Amino acid sequence: MTLDFDIYPLGDVRLRSGDTLPDARLTFRTWGRLNATGDNCILFPTYYTGTHRSNARMIGPGRALDPSDWFIVVPDMFGNGLSSSPSNTRGLRGGARFPRVTIFDNVLCQYRLLTRHLGVKRIALATGWSMGAMQAYHWAALFPDMVERLLPFCGAARCSPINHVFLEGVKAALRADSMFRDGDYAAPPEAGLRAFGRAYAGWAYSADFYRNRLYKALGFGTLEEFLVSWEDDHLACDANDLLAMLWTWQHGDASANDMYRGNFERALSSIRAKTIVMPCDQDMYFTLEESLREMALIPDAELRPFRSAFGHCAGAPGRFPEEMSYLDSALRDLLAR
Repeated sequence: MTLDFDIYPLGDVRLRSGDTLPDARLTFRTWGRLNATGDNCILFPTYYTGTHRSNARMIGPGRALDPSDWFIVVPDMFGNGLSSSPSNTRGLRGGARFPRVTIFDNVLCQYRLLTRHLGVKRIALATGWSMGAMQAYHWAALFPDMVERLLPFCGAARCSPINHVFLEGVKAALRADSMFRDGDYAAPPEAGLRAFGRAYAGWAYSADFYRNRLYKALGFGTLEEFLVSWEDDHLACDANDLLAMLWTWQHGDASANDMYRGNFERALSSIRAKTIVMPCDQDMYFTLEESLREMALIPDAELRPFRSAFGHCAGAPGRFPEEMSYLDSALRDLLAR
């Protein structure tokens, strides 16, 4: 079978925690060609439950992310089932015993991929949705001289308290399934995965979305049909993969490293990239207010929010045409600077 991605072997990776991720691998896909000066790279990390295939919906001729102009790199996040994850790691560190991986760890491994393997010298743009945005923020803070532009959409530089609590809820729903067995399940914990998906749906969209029954415009005749679709989507996920990435998400903080030592204000004020921050005004967990607080710390950053009842999902790559057109316009504006 021909793979639609490449694999970068990392060997044993020493993590921020001091633990080791054995025989680590980073999967990725590229579009376009790197120019002779190595500075036309767009870095587009993946989101929670997403892969390079998900991000590909925003890449193509005539779009802001056009491979004829840019060398676009989409690295798969650890835990997503393609890069090293609980579900594909054999031996004693697989499954529930998969090491705790931070966004910092993801970014340092991506740095190795870009600089050592692909020959990238500078990043023209770091962008991403949700957890992809969290990674983009980390890139701009950790490598301020390398990242020229930053456009995080529906994301944040760290996991806020309300975000953390929301994730505790869906995590508890999954773990409550007796078949989960603390991650040592013999078969997928279906009831827990369904509960996870159903609980998540209440946060992913907005109150206006449900009040105005916008799920009907997505092809669902009833609210129950819509919620069942969320259950079904999560049945395709590995439970330990979901929890590993959730841990990464909850511990996301661009200042949680030796460079900034928890000084969040200094981390964001060190960003030198030309920046447009794009939250959604009705996002329930990567909230507009948190984005305003963070944006105020980034020199000369511009706020350009989505005004959308689709809430957090307003930024989902390729999902909603009007929102994607708005995002594409912002990307074009930033890349033209």
